[in-house]
Amino acid sequence: MADTRADPAAQSELMDEDEPFFSNLDLFLFSLIAGLLVYWIIFRKKAEPIPEFKKLESTPQTTRETSFIGKMKKTGKNIVVFYGSQTGTGEEFANRLAKDAHRYGMKGMAADPEEYDMSELSRLTEIENSIAIFCLATYGEGDPTDNAQDFYDWLQEGDADFSGVKYTVFALGNKTYEHYNAMGKYVDKRLAELGAQRIFDLGMGDDDGNLEEDFVSWREQFWPAVCEHFGVEATGEESSIRQYELKVHSDLNMNKVYTGELGRLMSFENQKPPFDSKNPFLAAVTVNRKLNKAGDRHLMHLELDITGSKISVSEGNNALFIGFKISHLSADTDMVADISCIPNLDNFKYDFLNISIFFKYCSILTNLTSMESLFIQRSDDALYQSWVLDSCRNILAILEDLPSLRPPIDHLCELLPRLQARYYSIASSSKVHPNSIHICAVVVEYETKTGRVNKGVATNWLKSKMPTDNGHKTTVPMYIRKSQFRLPFKSTNPVIMVGPGTGIAPFMGFVQERGWLKEQGKDIGETVLYYGCRYKNEDFLYQEELEEFEKTGVLTALNVAFSRDQAEKVYVQHLLKKNKEAVWRLVHSDNAHIYICGDARNMARDVQNAFYEIAEELGGLSRAQAVDYVKKLMTKGRYSQDVWS
Repeated sequence: MADTRADPAAQSELMDEDEPFFSNLDLFLFSLIAGLLVYWIIFRKKAEPIPEFKKLESTPQTTRETSFIGKMKKTGKNIVVFYGSQTGTGEEFANRLAKDAHRYGMKGMAADPEEYDMSELSRLTEIENSIAIFCLATYGEGDPTDNAQDFYDWLQEGDADFSGVKYTVFALGNKTYEHYNAMGKYVDKRLAELGAQRIFDLGMGDDDGNLEEDFVSWREQFWPAVCEHFGVEATGEESSIRQYELKVHSDLNMNKVYTGELGRLMSFENQKPPFDSKNPFLAAVTVNRKLNKAGDRHLMHLELDITGSKISVSEGNNALFIGFKISHLSADTDMVADISCIPNLDNFKYDFLNISIFFKYCSILTNLTSMESLFIQRSDDALYQSWVLDSCRNILAILEDLPSLRPPIDHLCELLPRLQARYYSIASSSKVHPNSIHICAVVVEYETKTGRVNKGVATNWLKSKMPTDNGHKTTVPMYIRKSQFRLPFKSTNPVIMVGPGTGIAPFMGFVQERGWLKEQGKDIGETVLYYGCRYKNEDFLYQEELEEFEKTGVLTALNVAFSRDQAEKVYVQHLLKKNKEAVWRLVHSDNAHIYICGDARNMARDVQNAFYEIAEELGGLSRAQAVDYVKKLMTKGRYSQDVWS
């Protein structure tokens, strides 16, 4: 055989003769294409026809306008009042300010920043004599409310030019919280940094004192300042400014009538994700049991099936009261009406509603701490304080005690706040209970000076939600709200949890999760709980579960203060100081995270003072240094609070 290694031409000729027509790669690609073609022919689905849906006459406009500037121009408005509201008070104040504008020859509108393009704020100068007012509540640890979160993020990240834009801010907060009115302060400062012109000083409302009086005082000074700024005078029109108009319909398809859905007609019958505050998930109640063994209170544990969803509680009014409440109003429970805004302020998302549903939308049982012009003149503040506030007369009680007063529904709409969602700490771990959410709550019920029994709307409604065996599921509309109150990232970090009463709720989830981690073979840091109740044999919530966690070593230490089991009352702060050496070691040397859950006005303040005293005594710090030490823990995320007033 001739040697062809040194002859390139011979090598090329030999390769051409031996090389097949298709390479292995070609054959593979052809096979793949052929296989895909066969699969498509055999298994392809025919295109399904897209069904046509007729627009329901009862639904609102399908495309919501996101331009508040465009809306202001269309409706002749020159004042826009944005609100950041979690419980409804900020929204109510915004509506009152928007209505006030009429008395000064101006026109105002209240607006939810979540529903509008806030980058348009720089265009407000296109409208003559315009003002942007912000009524902003602070939530939790200095956070914005849910509906103001996007606006807050945008202000932080953006570099807009607000030159010529006139604004003012009224902040709503509570002095018992560490970051008092943080959201209002931030927006007031940030708008000025971006070139906007502050036309009146920042208002500071304190819910720990008298939020209503703070607002009224600020408002009475604000409007004269506006008049002076624009060179206008009050019109003197002090009569009621109508906002809603009632029209009764006698012939209407009931399938097209709003029956209480929060965001979409028939959404409770046809559930579609994602689930949020405006589209809650209907979770089945699987467990509803009483937690306390004795006593006159009712503390309950509920378990809700959330298979396939992420949710948080959103309540309707107590159905037991609906018929009774309507008897005091000029309305028929079966009447179908159109309650529209004058002019179109879009406060209601649906035109047609059954009147009984009105009580699922408006808070008919609201206390009158902020309804200064509802049925009586405030010329006698002492009488208002004693007859309304001190006697805890809600709107229903006033209607009962003034039988000649039978206000039309649309008049009542002028003054009633919307019923707000109730928030509960989740008392379970998603690792242990992936398809269930547990909550722990005390049923609110107390007797007033008038001899009435006032009942909490949400807790009494939940108390009645019992699981059934006859195939019918009892459901609760829910969604989940994000929280920063969570275990440290490192499972080896120690945690100190302080939660009296129903403040135990989030810590049940914490302990469950640490137990799960331990079962997975993970190392967990010391897990110490300080819990308080009245009597060991009466309201020691989750006693069996907690003692079992202590027995298995998941809970390093279970410290329980039974405040009334002895002559001298003992609270959680007393136990912290009793164990001061162990507490200081965990916090100062071992990088422990501290969590407080419960009453903000008393417990949280007393617990914080206990940490100050421990830092002073064992750390050798002055009181000012101890306060600064705890503040630094908060800044680092090592001292977290989930508290309420």
